[in-house]
Amino acid sequence: MPLQPWKTLRTHLLLDRSPRLRVLADDVQLPDGQVVEGYLRVETSDYAVIIPTNDAGEVLFMRCYKRGVDAIDLQLPAGGIDPEESPLESAQRELREETGCQAVAWQNLGAYVVGGNLGINRVHIFLATGCRQTNEPTSGDLEEQELAWVSLQEARRWYRAGKVYRQVSTIAALGLAFAAMADGGQ
Repeated sequence: MPLQPWKTLRTHLLLDRSPRLRVLADDVQLPDGQVVEGYLRVETSDYAVIIPTNDAGEVLFMRCYKRGVDAIDLQLPAGGIDPEESPLESAQRELREETGCQAVAWQNLGAYVVGGNLGINRVHIFLATGCRQTNEPTSGDLEEQELAWVSLQEARRWYRAGKVYRQVSTIAALGLAFAAMADGGQ
């Protein structure tokens, strides 16, 4: 018998901090007929992550404090997708705001659900090539940040060592970007 999806019977809103966060409890029926009450689901805004690269073979990182990991972290530019934007438009805006850069070309590396059971949101990942700084960053974010161009070789070493990046979105984006660059001969 082929696998079957669960059926949602009822949804109860537990917490609403829209547009940033909603927590829901679903009553679901499993394919075997069993009913599970209060299966938690979390909804947050979708976001885009950008891997900016330049013609010198470098990737642009940001160092800043991130509350979720409670540490200064090395990450890629990223940010929420506004309701009126496509994921690509959001990625282009975030790159411009957070780094002051623009890219010559954009490659969509896919959209992925962050939490398989809880849902949470989707991360849209883009490789931006031919990046160059055209203005000063104007992110307006709460965190202070430093920008650093790092050679692709060094970024790969850090990636393989598993010691630098604390956020799964950065790790996943880098892995996808490294694979795309290898497939494209970069």
